[in-house]
Amino acid sequence: MGTPLPNPRSYRELIGRHLYLTITRPDITFYVHQLSQFISAPSDIHLQVAHKVLKYIKANPGQGLMYPADSDLSLNVFCDADWANCKDNRRSITGYCVYLGNSLISWRSKKQGVTSRSSTESEYHSMAQATYETIWLQQLFKDLHLPVTGPVKLYCDNKSALHIAMNPVFHERTKHIEIDCHIVRDQIKACTLKVFHVSSENQHADILTKPLFPFYGLLSKMSLSSMYLPNQTSLKLQT
Repeated sequence: MGTPLPNPRSYRELIGRHLYLTITRPDITFYVHQLSQFISAPSDIHLQVAHKVLKYIKANPGQGLMYPADSDLSLNVFCDADWANCKDNRRSITGYCVYLGNSLISWRSKKQGVTSRSSTESEYHSMAQATYETIWLQQLFKDLHLPVTGPVKLYCDNKSALHIAMNPVFHERTKHIEIDCHIVRDQIKACTLKVFHVSSENQHADILTKPLFPFYGLLSKMSLSSMYLPNQTSLKLQT
């Protein structure tokens, strides 16, 4: 796809800078992680897309995460998966967002390590990865003597994955899911995790699994705003 770059060093340096920026800019995380997969052999098309991401960043340099002082101390998680997203090996993309109250504190966009045979299986893998992250955060908060209230609330837009998590009888539909994914059930049984269905329109993690245009509404829900343009809508990322 495209013409190979004769000197890919500039592309690698640009993507490296973008990767550092994803620490505070979840809105570009999906695109940067997609582009980072072509570090070894980038083409002119990949460089064009990377420049579009750069233009988006330059158009609103003050956009970032805002943390309110009155946020409650409860963990809320949104997880999602884009099934068979990769055209090369048909692996799915996992995305999750972790909130402490209304403040986004952790997010991830990553290709899954195995190929899922169904969208339900890929969603369940996403739930498992989000659960592992919440377990780590709970331990971190415990070490910091930060009292997190109530069980973790995990939101998923796939009803089949939710049924599998709460119903151990679904053997036929779970036999292809790796054993470590059943960490979700263990946490539910321990009453440290509650799972809920959320509509696709309100699925915050969508922005980490697929290109969405426009994604203005999700940006505001993820506590992203601009210190320079407080009353204006975030600019659209064109690809």
